[in-house]
Amino acid sequence: MGLDMYAHSMPKDDNRPPVDFEVEGLHLDHTPRIHYWRKHPNLHGWMAGRYYEKGGTDDDFNVNTVELTPEDIDELERTILENRLPDTSGFFFGATTGEERDDDLEFIRKCREEFAKGRTIAYYAWW
Repeated sequence: MGLDMYAHSMPKDDNRPPVDFEVEGLHLDHTPRIHYWRKHPNLHGWMAGRYYEKGGTDDDFNVNTVELTPEDIDELERTILENRLPDTSGFFFGATTGEERDDDLEFIRKCREEFAKGRTIAYYAWW
């Protein structure tokens, strides 16, 4: 048990809400997983902030989705580079150690590749 975090590339859909949308066929070619983290609570806390800013209402932010835009990714990169991910804790979340930085920046690079293809990014976590 613990915090498992996923990012998937999806076809862009302007009619899809920015939060709490269904991600059909998560493991099919049209929504490939581009990144996975295990127990990185501070990043999850940042994602939760985006979820609530975009209208999300689930207090747990567990198995909820949030769409990440190029602007979100730019802000995430600044946050990571300035070591400002919010301290976040939770049941079975583990601890962010700081060793995740290079992996987080690799995620950002992958997101930008997907945006260049006209796709968007869905984040969700299960704990």
